[in-house]
Amino acid sequence: MKALLTFSRAVDQINTRVGQWLSWLIVVAVLVSTTNAIIRKLFDASSNSWLELQWVLFGAVFLLCSPWTLIQNEHIRIDIVNQLLPRATRNWIDLIGHVLFLLPMALVMTYTSINFFSRSYAANEQSFSAGGLPQWPAKFLILLGFAVLTVQALSEIVKRVAIMTGDLEDTHGGGGHHASAEAEAERLLAVAKAEAERR
Repeated sequence: MKALLTFSRAVDQINTRVGQWLSWLIVVAVLVSTTNAIIRKLFDASSNSWLELQWVLFGAVFLLCSPWTLIQNEHIRIDIVNQLLPRATRNWIDLIGHVLFLLPMALVMTYTSINFFSRSYAANEQSFSAGGLPQWPAKFLILLGFAVLTVQALSEIVKRVAIMTGDLEDTHGGGGHHASAEAEAERLLAVAKAEAERR
């Protein structure tokens, strides 16, 4: 289990760093969008390549930051229901979800993306829009994104098994920062109510 946890920690560190750095592409996408809008309004000119670049940047963030989202426990779930379940039940739900749904889906997407990308790259596929960007880099992002997500899914399975066997402490509550914020708000309300009753 120690070797698997070492692998899991390494994967988490790499994907966290990648996610933190690539999240800055959102700022780049906003700057590209703003510049394109200003040029369009002032000079009545536009470029399909700038428009497509916005989508590629968004796709890079969406695909390559998803493992970081998983590490931070910020993926979409029904936090209200999840918080009401016992910790052991939540652990089983996470493990079953990762093994039966996340990992197979990521593997299938990685496998099918190989031909999807390689055909596009071999043909040097270009945009259907005049002056647009090549299409193969965007298709490579799909392959890379799901390959990285596959590795992160393995890391999550290792961590969940380690938590369930007592080899790792569960540092996440029920559902990420939002659930933590809701729990803190409930605590503050309880404190305020107790203080009001004391007066």
